[in-house]
Parts: sequence; C-alpha cells; structure tokens
Amino acid sequence: MELLETLKKRALETLEKVADASGLAQWEIEIFGRKQGELTRLLRSLRDLPEAERRKIGAGANKLREKLEEELNKKRAFIKKQTTKRELLKEKVDITFPGTRHKRGHLHPLTQIRLTSEHIFTSLGFAIVEGPEIETEFYNFDALNMAGHSARDMQETFWLDKSIPGKNRYVPRTQVTGIQVRFMERHNPPFRIVYSGTCFRREATDASHEFQFDQLECLMVDKDITVANLKYILHAFFEKLFGKGVEIRLRPSYFPFTEPSFEVDITCIGCSGRGCSICKQSGWVELLGAGMVNQKVFKAAGYVPRQWQGFAFGMGLDRIAMMKYKIPDIRLFRQNDIRFLQQF
Repeated sequence: MELLETLKKRALETLEKVADASGLAQWEIEIFGRKQGELTRLLRSLRDLPEAERRKIGAGANKLREKLEEELNKKRAFIKKQTTKRELLKEKVDITFPGTRHKRGHLHPLTQIRLTSEHIFTSLGFAIVEGPEIETEFYNFDALNMAGHSARDMQETFWLDKSIPGKNRYVPRTQVTGIQVRFMERHNPPFRIVYSGTCFRREATDASHEFQFDQLECLMVDKDITVANLKYILHAFFEKLFGKGVEIRLRPSYFPFTEPSFEVDITCIGCSGRGCSICKQSGWVELLGAGMVNQKVFKAAGYVPRQWQGFAFGMGLDRIAMMKYKIPDIRLFRQNDIRFLQQF
C-alpha cells in the first residue's frame, strides 16, 4: 500500500509538470505502458502475494488506476484547450492594423498601343478580326502578288519546313497582310476591318529594327472607295492618337499588294514639325505604308476583278509606341526590364 501511495504522489507531481501533448504521451507510457509502465509492473507483482493481501492491494491499485486515468483525461483536455488557444492567437487578425498593399500589374506599352488603336478604329466603324501567327506561303506571299517577287527578299523569312518539295510551306508570318485574303475568301464586301498581331523577320536588330515586332493593318472595301477615304481615315486615326494638329502626307511608293502605293508621313511629334534630330530637321516622320488594294489580291481572294476597290494600310505598333512615348530604342520593349516597363 505504501508503494501505491508513493506511485500516486510521484505520478501526480510528474503529470502536473507536463506542458504539451508529447510530454503527456510520454507520461502515459511511463505509468500505463504495457511492458515498462510502473502501475503495470506493480499489478503484475500481485500474483506473488497471499490471496487476502492480493485482494486488498489489488482493490487499491484499481482505484489508483481510475484516479490516474481521470487526471490524465483532465490534463489532456487542458492541453488541447491551451493548444487551440495558442493557434487561435497566431491566426487572429487585428482589424485596426493597416492592410498590406499588393502591387498590381499593368498592360505592356505595346498592348496599350494596340488596344488604343483598335478602340479608335472601332469608333470609326471598323470590325476587329484575327488570323494565325503560323501562315502558309500562299497567304503570306503568293496571294499578295509576291509569288517569286524580289520584294520577298527584304523579309528574309524564317521557314518552318523547307524539306518537302511540292508542298505549301509554313512560315511565322512576316506581315499580318495575309489576314485580309483569308477574310475576303469568307466574306463579301462592303466591309471595313482592322487586324493586328506579332510578325517575325530574319534581320539584324538595332535601335530601330527587331526580328519580332507587332503590326496593325486596316482594310476597307466597297464599290467606290478612293484615296480620299484613305487620307481621311489616316488623318482621323493619328489625330485621335497623337492629338490635334497632327498632319499627314502621302509620298508615292511601291508595294506588290497595293496600286497605287504610298509612304505615309506624319508631323514629327518630337518637334511639332519645326525640325529636330528625330525627323532629321525635316519636320516629318515616316510611319507606315498604304495604298489601294491591287486587283490581283482581289482575284486571289475569289473576287471578280474591277468589281470592287478598297484601300489598305499597315503600321508597326512598335514604331507608333516609340513615337507616342518618345522611346529611343525599339529593343527596350522586349527586354523585360521592369524599370522600363513600370513607367507605363
């Protein structure tokens, strides 16, 4: 009986000092463990005692077990409550504390220019259409009156497959102009559309040239479209993009898919036409090519020649962005320098 009292006192004192679940599990093993538990060993030793003494001590041992199990359950509930409280304290939120402001991203400057340009054209009654970045030789060259034409040499094409003779070869588009033929094959005039996308050409890069660039084109077809319509749309677009006071001029040029063709200049934004290093003191900056759609392009699209006429023009959005934001190097747009991009 003295051993039972000693065990009870020591077990309760030890239990009082337990502070966490792992310590509680260790205490339970030391007292109730099947092999080495102190109470278990004591109960096993009862079989060596006389029957009367075994019954007396056995009754006391059972009461001790019940007492210790009761205290164990109390301690377990207490530790669980304390643990839950600590976890809740870790998770609590001080609603009076200022929140953490997360940085928000924004659109790339080229995307901003594209969306702004598309918005201007839609306000002028144009519909937005799309086309594939991987184009066939037919749509990228042949349908645009460039079959075997020396003008193709200027584009120094990335061919995707040159090994299958007699097959229509595929190429990352060098211009978005092929979209107009794809559209005309499926739609009858009159219509006015605008389309844009990334183009690829194998050329050396410098401050004003990149092998990858974004291009936007416009096409309007009807019975009596003239160069006057072309000039009006161009002037309206640039005036809305750059502000009042911007003038345009058309200079004769040559493109296989338009006839007549023009180079289009606008008033230099840097000096407002007074003359500076950007415009080489001329007051004008060349921005795009334009012209009346060549009848051979209409024929390639399935239209009856001379039945329809229209204008088309295309511009590099990178060049437009350089002009609008006064960017000196076209390569900055695709270098992913966060210091540069955060300015827009």
